[in-house]
Order: sequence, then C-alpha cells, then structure tokens
Amino acid sequence: MHFDVFNGDADGIIALLQLRLAEPKSSTLITGVKRDIELLQQVDIKKATSVTVLDISMEKNHQALTNILNNDVEVFYVDHHRAGTIPKSKQLKAIIDTDANTCTSLLVNQHLAGRFVLWAIVAAFGDNMNQAAEQLSAQQGLALNEQAKLKALGTYINYNGYGRSVDDLHFAPAQLFEKLLSYPNPFTLIAEPNSIFSQLEQAYNADMQQACNAEILHDSNVLQIIELENAPWSRRVSGVFGNELANRAPYKAHAVLTLNADNSYLVSLRAPLNNKQGAGDLCVQFETGGGRAAAAGINKLSPENLGKFIEMVSKYYQA
Repeated sequence: MHFDVFNGDADGIIALLQLRLAEPKSSTLITGVKRDIELLQQVDIKKATSVTVLDISMEKNHQALTNILNNDVEVFYVDHHRAGTIPKSKQLKAIIDTDANTCTSLLVNQHLAGRFVLWAIVAAFGDNMNQAAEQLSAQQGLALNEQAKLKALGTYINYNGYGRSVDDLHFAPAQLFEKLLSYPNPFTLIAEPNSIFSQLEQAYNADMQQACNAEILHDSNVLQIIELENAPWSRRVSGVFGNELANRAPYKAHAVLTLNADNSYLVSLRAPLNNKQGAGDLCVQFETGGGRAAAAGINKLSPENLGKFIEMVSKYYQA
C-alpha cells in the first residue's frame, strides 16, 4: 500500500498534484489543515510499502520517519522547511532545500523537468513566492493577465488550507486534491463556470473584507501585529492576510494573531519580504512554534508571552 502524505496548503496539494498527474498511483491520502504537520505518525507501517512525503518539516516528523525507514519502507521526501538531521538510509530519497525563495512545488517542478509548470506557478504564487512565480511565468511567455489568474488561484487554494480543523475549511484538503486531478491545466479550471475557483474566490473576498477592519495591536517601523477574533473566518484568512500585509509593506515583519478558544493566540509570522530570514528560528523558540525562514507560526502563544514575542521579533529585524 502506498501513502501520500502532504500539507493541506497550496504548496503541499499542488506538489502532490504534479506528481500524480505525471505518475498516477492508487494511494491512501494523509493530510489536514496547514498547521497539522506531524502527519507521518498516521502512516500504518504494517501496511505501507512506500510513502511520498511533501511539504511537511522533516524535523517535526523525525521519529515517525525513522520508524518507517527502519521497517524497510521506501520514502520519497520533498520539502523546504527545517529538516534537522536527515536520516541515513538507502530507503530514503530526499529533496530538501530550505532556501527562502523556493517551495516544495518548485522542487517537484524541477524533479519533473517542468511537465506541469503552470501548476508549479500556481503553487509558488500561493506560497507568496511571487518573484519565483513571475520568473517562471516569464519563461513560459505568460501575459500579465494570465499571471494574475494563476496568482489568484494559488492564493485561494492556500487560503483554503487555514483553520483550526478541517471543519473550518471550505474543502477538505484531500477532497480538493482529488478534484484538482481532473485539471492538468489550471486555466481550464479557472475558465469553468461555478468551479472551485469561483467558489473559493467569493469566500476569500468575503473573509478578506472582514480582515481589513481588524484591530492593529502593534505597529512600528519593523513589525506590525494584527489581532483577529476567534471565528472560522479569522482562522481561514490568517495566512493569506499575512501575505497581503507583507506585500503591502515589504520592509517590515508582520504577524497575524488569531484568538484561540482558551484566549491564547494562533500566530502567523511573515519575515520582511526584503529580508526573508529568521521567521522559523524565532517561532521555534516558543512551544508549538515552527516554520521556515520567510514564514512561520505558533499554534498557541499565551498572552503572557506576547510581549516577549514582540521584543524578540522587533530586535531580530531591527535595522
């Protein structure tokens, strides 16, 4: 039995989409909301003959990965997050690149020699890798309006991955992946009436409208913090709103704080776009924190630690 294990955001879904369009395979899907990254422990080692792992931190799944490899199961692992110590095993084929300007779907695109490059562009835009996406778009000769359509699709798919649980999402990530398999070309999906694209577009615009009225908790020349209420729309929009803020003011860091039911904060941190480093290193210093250089998060930040968070982030990015 083969298992496909992947992040539920645009990068994870589209990384797998490219692979399965290139190599169709019957598999058991394991995924979840974007923050649900400790997924490898859900693999049934007794049944697994091979596993593909996409866009989840190897560091956060190290023990489960080791257990799978020790059971003589082949693993293909592609990711751009903190990896920690990569196990040495003949059963493991890993493509790991933590450069702040790449993402898992771009690594898969290279692996497949660009067979589904339009989808890789969608994913790069969705992961806020705008420069890389624009460069690939130019290489493909895409017009600006075509780029805009792919960017919108990537943004909407990424937006769909955020939530406390799958119940917060418009589409369960596994369901969304299976629907996208019918579209080798993303422009076909975009042009289709009443498609996933148009459904997510309407939902995204409604949630973003509410986010634009949110309270500014902190604002300085290096860091802006926005607080969102404890509501499904807040959790859905937290990541893409952080990307939007980062694009508006690329010289400063941004954090979107969404209230949890216990009054702790769900934190989505974006490094300044002109200094894409440090976000993962900062967040990992807090319990339940992690991520990559350009974007990271904390699942539960206590109000008592908010001042410490502001101080650490401000000091790190202070010119």
